[in-house]
Parts: sequence; C-alpha cells; structure tokens
Amino acid sequence: MEATSEILIDGAPLLRVYKNGRIERLLGTQIVSAGLDSKTNVESKDVMYSQETGQSVRLYIPKNVGSTQKLPLLVYFHGGGFCVETAFSPTYHNYLNSLVAEANVVAVSVEYRRAPEHPIPVAYDDSWAALKWVASHYGGNGPEEWLNCYVDFDKVYLSGDSAGANIAHHIAMKIDTEKLDGVILVGIVLAHPYFWGKEPVGDEIKDPAVRAKIEGIWRLASPTTNGSDDPWINPIDNQSLASLGCTRVLVCVAEKDILRHRGWYYCEKLKKSGWGGEVEMIEAQGEEHVFHLHKPTCENAVAKLKKVAAFMNQDKA
Repeated sequence: MEATSEILIDGAPLLRVYKNGRIERLLGTQIVSAGLDSKTNVESKDVMYSQETGQSVRLYIPKNVGSTQKLPLLVYFHGGGFCVETAFSPTYHNYLNSLVAEANVVAVSVEYRRAPEHPIPVAYDDSWAALKWVASHYGGNGPEEWLNCYVDFDKVYLSGDSAGANIAHHIAMKIDTEKLDGVILVGIVLAHPYFWGKEPVGDEIKDPAVRAKIEGIWRLASPTTNGSDDPWINPIDNQSLASLGCTRVLVCVAEKDILRHRGWYYCEKLKKSGWGGEVEMIEAQGEEHVFHLHKPTCENAVAKLKKVAAFMNQDKA
C-alpha cells in the first residue's frame, strides 16, 4: 500500500488523517452561497471578522426588518467535533434561515479554524475574536451596517450544537471575566452539547471501546490534552459554573444521543453551583444526535425550533 493511502488516524465518521499528512473530511464539505432565501425571505451575507486569520461570519436578517427596528442578536457556533463542518454548509445555512425567520432575530454564524490543522484552543480564540468584532458595533459605529442598524445589544444570545454548544458555554464563561462593552448576554442555548469526562455519569455508556473512541476524537482536536477531564471538554467538573455570564440557559438533548447524560449532568451541576439564573431542559424522545439538522421538518425538530425561538423572545410573551 502506498504511503499516500495509509491511514494514520481513522476518525470516521468525521475524518481520516493519512500518514502523508493529508486530511480527508467525510462530513460538511459542501458550501452554499449567502443571499436571499426564497423559502424564508431571510437575507444573508458573508463578512470577514479577522483580517489576520481571514475568517468570516455569515450574517442573517429576517424579512421586512424596519430601518429603526432593533432585534435580539443570536451568535451561533457550528458543530462537527471541532474538525468538520462549516458555517457555510447547506446544513447550517438552512437551519439559520429557518431559525431567524421563526424567531425574528439577527444572527451571526461564526466560521472558525478547525482541527487538526488548527488544534484547540484555536476554535475558542477565533470564536471570541468574532464576538469581539460583533461587540465593536455597539453604539452603531462598527464596520457592518446590518449590525449597526438592526441589533439590540441588550438582548444577545449564544448558541451552538455539539462542539458548537461547547464553544458557546466557554464563551459565556469568558464574558463573565472579560466584559465586552455594550453587550448584555441574556442567555445561551446548548443543543446536544459535546461535553465528556473520564468517569461515566448517570446511565452513560460504560463500554471502554466506545468511550475511547469519543476521547480519541477529542485528542484529534486537542493533541496536547490530558484526556477526557481536560477543562475544555469537561468544564462541568473543572469550572465554577456560578460564573456563567448570562441569566438564562436552555439545554436541548436527544433520547438516543450518547451525549444526552452530559446535558442533564450540566443542568444539575449548574443548578447547584450558586449561579442563580434560570435553566431549562428539553429532551426529544426517540431522536439521535443533532437530529434537528438532518431532519429539520420532523415533528420534534419543528418543536425544538419553536422552543428556541420562544426562548429568545421570552420578554415579548
């Protein structure tokens, strides 16, 4: 077998790393252009947030937004084990169009550099840089007109799925210590968050081979990690959750998702931490990890979309 085709790390179903250094991503390799979505009438465009790294965000605004209307802002971090997927894939573009239309919010979908080429903590650093760029528009003085004109910076939300939910949590923790002028983070929505740990929690799977595979994906993203109890992947046991920089949290889990128990564990620990905010849990019965992205029109996905939209509009109820 030629060296070019010899697999060094088999990270299926996400990616494979070959001995010659080639990386083959198996998911999230398609991209779609921004623009006006005919189904939702949501408009989107791509804007660079860092000249240094060349990274961009995709901005979304709902139809018929008024010139003097200020809407809540959602900053979204895509999932994919820190290794695959992109803010510009059909999966995330379609999801953000639907959510922006349902919730009537402005959204910023963040592209960040991925492992293994850019190992942890690069994804967190890029995500923080994107949020700082967003915050520069407070007071209407930023470089991007949509954010200057349409965003209510008193109503900012963070969200993500899987690894993106992990990022949203860590950014919310950082906001407590490194305040961003003018930005009030109201809440975070964590969908099927990618947290893990050396010891099983609750009824979490105990099979050593399965646990090793999940840790292996983490080690692919973070080669210098000390393992599954690294604070990046296991913040629940390694951080003071009382310092979470928002007042409301919604955690979404799926019954058949291997990460389900971590979501419940996060909520339990958050409630006992002395944080003092409101935490809600929803569990989709009979569903797998990130089902709402792959089956967006199914009953549970529609219900989840409506719940997330309501969460960002609670003060209007």
